Amino acid sequence: MSFRLKIKHHLIHALNYTNKTAGDLISSGKLTVNGKVVLTNEIMHEEDELCLEGQIIKPAIQYEYYALYKPTGIESSFYNLIEDNLSKVFPFNDSFFVAGRLDKASEGLLIISNNGKWVNALTRADAYKEKEYEVEVDQQISDEFIEAMGKGVDIGFYVTRPCMVSKITSHVFNIVLTEGKNKQIRRMCKKLGFKVTRLKRTRIDKFYLADLKALEYRKFLLT
Repeated sequence: MSFRLKIKHHLIHALNYTNKTAGDLISSGKLTVNGKVVLTNEIMHEEDELCLEGQIIKPAIQYEYYALYKPTGIESSFYNLIEDNLSKVFPFNDSFFVAGRLDKASEGLLIISNNGKWVNALTRADAYKEKEYEVEVDQQISDEFIEAMGKGVDIGFYVTRPCMVSKITSHVFNIVLTEGKNKQIRRMCKKLGFKVTRLKRTRIDKFYLADLKALEYRKFLLT
């Protein structure tokens, strides 16, 4: 169930109680939330556990956090009507939310969690969270290209924010964005006459791809 629903809602839907029966039960002292007796129709959250005389009516959701290495050819979604979705290669489902989507042709770090509120906070454009990428292009990289990418590029419907860009090799550069428009890096490069031949994300905020290989994942704890 969605978070921030009242106790009465859970009783009606879990036990098929009428509104009156649920109200009477709330005032009976037989209900506990997280082990404490409740006597009012309080708002509950996903992480709260509701019990009736010791029997769980609504279990507490245990939040989990994972870093995944998405390979190319896979969509950044667990939606099962999408043919090449993440559940085809990872043991998760659509109860998880994806932080920092990558287009199908790109690879690298995805963060997923069943804590939707946390995922939203991590991915909002106004949060200015950094996302770092290694990008290979089809031509030799010039100083002018690095400067233009860093200043921001008009990609037709939007002028990208200034960002940090540095050359790694003749055809590979590093870029750190604080936004995530659809296929942004590819559009930026195309505007400047370059074609992306490989794009890999290595970091989202403080979370790194590190030594993960394609199709691998690891669980982490928030600190």
